[in-house]
Amino acid sequence: MSARLEPQIEILPMNEHDLDALMQIETDVYPFPWTRGNFADSLRTGYSCWVCRVAGELVGYAVIMFAVDDAHLLNITVARARHGKGYGARLLAQAITVARRAHARILLLEVRPSNARAIALYRSFGFRQIGVRRGYYPTENGREDALVLTRTLTEVSA
Repeated sequence: MSARLEPQIEILPMNEHDLDALMQIETDVYPFPWTRGNFADSLRTGYSCWVCRVAGELVGYAVIMFAVDDAHLLNITVARARHGKGYGARLLAQAITVARRAHARILLLEVRPSNARAIALYRSFGFRQIGVRRGYYPTENGREDALVLTRTLTEVSA
């Protein structure tokens, strides 16, 4: 009988050295990707930026912005070849933890209605739809709406 070793999974703060690998994922996954400048600005501005590494290889990332007492998940992405392996869930759990530690009341995000896999992940973490942003995302043929989802992070006392 042989033991199967699971690869080491790490969630680490993003840094400038991650941008080349990150941009390869971003441009492969999205037809309208963020630019390298978007990520560099997020780091410079002090947004909470994280990468997921598996056996040292960068396989995903997340960017969180804080405003007053809310957190906004601006980008969460996993390399196409790594979809369905739980790395998005690990990054989302990290985003929730970071937002809670920053005393955010809610975590907000936008998602394409056509992204059923992401919507299922968000719902499994307790996110619920609170609105729609019309024409939010660019597409090859125009614009696509965004579903606005939120998850409460603090307990409400009666």
